Amino acid sequence: MAVLSDPLESVLGAKVAESLAEEIKVFTVGHLVHYFPSRYVRQGSLSPEKLPDTGERVTVVARIERADVVNMRQRRGQMLKIVANDGHNKFTVTFFNPKFIRNRLKAGVRVMLSGEVSYFRDQLQLTHPEWMVLPDDGLSIETGVGSAELTSVVTALRDRQDGEGADAPEGRYVGDSAGGLDLADFDRALVPVYPATRKLQTWDIWSHIRTVLKILEPVADPLPESARAERGFVDEDTALRTVHFPETEDEVAAAKERLKFDEAFALQVALAERRLADRDQRSPSIVHVSGGLEDKLYERLPFTLTGGQQIVVNEIYEQLALPRPMSRLLQGEVGSGKTLVSLLTMLRAVDNGYQCVLLAPTEVLAAQHYRTITTQLGGLAKAGELEGEPGATRVALLTGSMKTAGKRTALLEVVSGDAGIVIGTHALLEEHVDFFNLGYVVVDEQHRFGVEQRDVLRGRGRDDVVPHLLVMTATPIPRTVAMTVYGDLETSTLRELPRGRQPITTTVVPTRLPSWVERVWQRVDEEVEAGRQAYVVCSRIGDDPDAKPKSKKKSGDGKEDKTVAVVDLFAQLSAGPLGKRRIAMLHGRMPGDEKNAIMDAFTAGDIDILVSTTVIEVGVDVPNATTMVIVDAERFGVSQLHQLRGRVGRGGLPGLCLLMTGAPEVSQSMERLKAVEKSNDGFELARVDLAQRREGDVLGAAQSGETSSLHFLSLLEDDDIIADARELADALLATKSVSPELVDQVLGSDRAGYLDKS
Repeated sequence: MAVLSDPLESVLGAKVAESLAEEIKVFTVGHLVHYFPSRYVRQGSLSPEKLPDTGERVTVVARIERADVVNMRQRRGQMLKIVANDGHNKFTVTFFNPKFIRNRLKAGVRVMLSGEVSYFRDQLQLTHPEWMVLPDDGLSIETGVGSAELTSVVTALRDRQDGEGADAPEGRYVGDSAGGLDLADFDRALVPVYPATRKLQTWDIWSHIRTVLKILEPVADPLPESARAERGFVDEDTALRTVHFPETEDEVAAAKERLKFDEAFALQVALAERRLADRDQRSPSIVHVSGGLEDKLYERLPFTLTGGQQIVVNEIYEQLALPRPMSRLLQGEVGSGKTLVSLLTMLRAVDNGYQCVLLAPTEVLAAQHYRTITTQLGGLAKAGELEGEPGATRVALLTGSMKTAGKRTALLEVVSGDAGIVIGTHALLEEHVDFFNLGYVVVDEQHRFGVEQRDVLRGRGRDDVVPHLLVMTATPIPRTVAMTVYGDLETSTLRELPRGRQPITTTVVPTRLPSWVERVWQRVDEEVEAGRQAYVVCSRIGDDPDAKPKSKKKSGDGKEDKTVAVVDLFAQLSAGPLGKRRIAMLHGRMPGDEKNAIMDAFTAGDIDILVSTTVIEVGVDVPNATTMVIVDAERFGVSQLHQLRGRVGRGGLPGLCLLMTGAPEVSQSMERLKAVEKSNDGFELARVDLAQRREGDVLGAAQSGETSSLHFLSLLEDDDIIADARELADALLATKSVSPELVDQVLGSDRAGYLDKS
């Protein structure tokens, strides 16, 4: 017998376990039984398949309408050309040198095919897919394929694959698997289809799952019987077995309903455990100090806070006063004033004698925060200098690329406590960075950091005191995502923009129209002529301009990468339509001091046009910049495009964003760009972004290198389920009646770790 925690090697053997680990990232029995079907093929009707993109891998069940053996034109030999129909689309399937399969794949035969999609004259094609003949409706196994015939076919294929001939076709035959399945398994009402790879087909996965389920001990249920009965759920063991081998659609629905709640519940238990752990910690009580730095900054602000900013500031103040750690997420629209909120609350901590850290994901953003904060504070940030005001503090900047002398000075200010506010990048996480009395940690653009990274700083308080935590993001988050990814944090939201902010006009520019492209650069020139500045953003840096010419860059799939690089576009614009303007280039490969010098010059107005990568995506604030051109805009996500265009229109002048793209007019990429063109509402766009992305990636599975642990739970549609799961998790943890193996059991022991990387 087997249990969920058993390694697959002990059950399926080393060779199969290695294949499953490499191809679909499953390592234990629990991982495999939680690798669920993406859909089901129903007997009596063929599976509808939405038209996929070129290169996408599909598994489809279809009926062969025509099967012709024809001579190849370019070289000797024959190929089998099949026209198949899946009940929704007709498509062609081609096999070369079909000596051993021409008699199996004939008109009228029902087959399962798996391969990469291509198109020819808008006709969907599969070339040399893996294939399997399926039993037909009402057709007995014995009359469908004779066992002697099948044995001879499989033997011939194996001989060919062992080296007896170079023309053996690709393809997999019924029976040529690990032995867990036979034709009788396919002669059922519902056949599951699993996410597969070129080397590991859906029927192989099903075979291995069946082998495991035959010897798996009954799975303990992580939910109390009362909770199951209240919600009408089947038990855990039944759900896991049924989802792989259902008899009816009602059984599938019941299993999915239970497993969907399991996913929500396991996530909420893990997050609730974090919240409970925080409550047992001790933090500094930070209260208002009359006449301190906080009050002095309020007095010199040339504007009043928005209503939203004042509400959020007060929420943070209330929690800072408590002797237990604050853990709060501040999300807000691009330009809604999150940095000012964080500064006002940091000054309250400094007034109480504590140091604050502002952690930024890039050196450009860290330097921008340093410039903004020191400018706003003026003499209040110059303690020990002639310009310093009474009661002033110091602001230190620490990044990885700083020269030794600068680092030494910054580290001394940090360890001595002279710097009340410390701003930096991942360099702040290094072991040799010691704080005098750290009481407050602010993390900007939280999605760029993991929980483990922010906890490094929270562990550097003095005398076992845990600093308060504020994490900020300018990427608006739907409520359901906030309850999952950031479920251990309380949430504050800023929707209101400061007075004077102008809306940004966004236009999609198809690069297939040369006159439109020409107009883009004319428009940039007009803005510069009017005394404004502009950003031009590319998706990649490109080759080192000092290096010798290289062959054309290839993308990950081996095709030529036709995207425009920063170094190339900088050269083109400098020599072409914008040559008379002051143009500079900025990207992450440049030395830190050079990047800072360029941003300082752009901020000062000494540069007209900045050709850059996404290092300017967040936090960069140049009020005179009114125009942004995003090249190859289809390479960016919806939220990222919204972030980027938020760099313009920040100085009371209208903003313009031009999205240049070569995407087809009818495509998902164009749908994304049109959504950005139509809306300036980041929260609405966040839902569009989530709808087009794998939800598992949103939860951080991609960062951990594991496959997504969410198969049934939808972060867009299952708001009520997530809220119910959160309430139940809190209630059961309060009575300590949650199985300690729950999270591992539902998510998998390795996958559960991805929560700490989200």
